[in-house]
Amino acid sequence: MRTNDEMARLQAAVSALGDVDVSAWPEDTLKAQLGDLSAALVTLDGLLSRIAEEVRGRGLRIEEPVSA
Repeated sequence: MRTNDEMARLQAAVSALGDVDVSAWPEDTLKAQLGDLSAALVTLDGLLSRIAEEVRGRGLRIEEPVSA
């Protein structure tokens, strides 16, 4: 089912982003990658906002999961 594939892809993206540790990057590397990093972050922000608005537009709430 397409929905399952999309959720799997979202989870994979979350996992990949969780592995990014910019604080460990050398200063020169961060400066060299800043343009690409900024573009990626702006794109991610826009995509996440769009998905959240689509969910809210259907009258549903996005809630933070409650930890056990």
